[in-house]
Amino acid sequence: MSRQAFGWTCPHVFSGYVEEPEGIGDGHLTKVCCGRLAAGRRERSVAWVGFAVGLCLCALTWSSVVKTLLVPGNTRSLITRVAARGVLTGFRLGASRIADVERRERWLSAGPPVFLVVLLGCWIACLYVAYALILLPFSGNPATALRMSGSSLFTLGFATPDGAVRYGIVFVAAISGIAVIALMIGYMPTLYAAYNRRETLVTMLEALSGTPPWGPELLARQQLIGNTAYLARTYEQWAEWAADISESHTTYRTLIYFRSRNPRQAWPLALLAVLDAAALHLALCPDSAPAEARPLLRIGFTAMRAVARTLGVRVNDDPHPGDPLALTREDFDAAVRRLAEAGWAFERSPDEAWPHFRGWRVNYEMAAYNIAAHLDLPPAVWSGSRARLGAVAAIPQRPVNREPGSS
Repeated sequence: MSRQAFGWTCPHVFSGYVEEPEGIGDGHLTKVCCGRLAAGRRERSVAWVGFAVGLCLCALTWSSVVKTLLVPGNTRSLITRVAARGVLTGFRLGASRIADVERRERWLSAGPPVFLVVLLGCWIACLYVAYALILLPFSGNPATALRMSGSSLFTLGFATPDGAVRYGIVFVAAISGIAVIALMIGYMPTLYAAYNRRETLVTMLEALSGTPPWGPELLARQQLIGNTAYLARTYEQWAEWAADISESHTTYRTLIYFRSRNPRQAWPLALLAVLDAAALHLALCPDSAPAEARPLLRIGFTAMRAVARTLGVRVNDDPHPGDPLALTREDFDAAVRRLAEAGWAFERSPDEAWPHFRGWRVNYEMAAYNIAAHLDLPPAVWSGSRARLGAVAAIPQRPVNREPGSS
């Protein structure tokens, strides 16, 4: 085989006339040339496989962005699920080493904001790798592809592409980076507006029932100050609040993990306390109980179950009134005595009221207890046990009653 023919046969490796080192024949050079051609074909095949993987990764990332930030409803994505599980596991491990309740709550309250930052970082990192893989067949080597992807995604502009295809990919990458960050920024006001709506009534309940919230104490305090007529408005407000929680916290799942401002006034405990107050009111005083109590209970336990299903915790969607309760008859009797001491006059005896109260509470007890355990909420009366917490739930302390002229 002539040198000229050899040079023409392998133009991608040699150009023109090839000087053969002394002692090496045409046959050996042919093998070297064909080996390099085969390696080049393998590299191009790998590059196009990378291109396909990059398209899939880009689609997966955008699916996660759209499901998390734009699509209403409880939709999940792989990236969001992995990021959430990693952050949640890390914060739970850290919290397991903190005994003080207030310090634990401060630590856990940082979890949701950290998750949002980690999630944004995961999206950007996935897009960075995805566009680098997409650019790989048009860039010659991985280093150039990574450089162009980073320059375009972060709109830095230090790598200038050439060719229509590379220009198109770079433009799309630049738009993607800006769009993801802009969508996350637009997501924040929606999230914090829902958080502020939630916390308004939770803060108000602290004045009505003490800390931590407890249903019997809510009823007792209103009787002590002669303000039982206000309970109708309270039940109505909390029915609307529960409906808002059912919609917002299942649409934006991250909201469930945002802790309340007062460490011991967690929002699931507040809802549980109001539901217990309404159930006690209907069970003990069915004729004089406000009409708003029944809608509150229905909307409230529906919201509890919706949040529990969103978290993936166990819940009974169709309990029987005779199903067992974690709350004992002794707990119920102690609450009734506390109400009697506050001046409540009952229309039913405790024996008559217990089956009715039990029939109401069985609708939301399991969901409430499992939500409280999943979120590692501070201990509270009638809210179930927390395996990770050593603190004992205490009955809310009443403020000292000081009247004009008293010492």
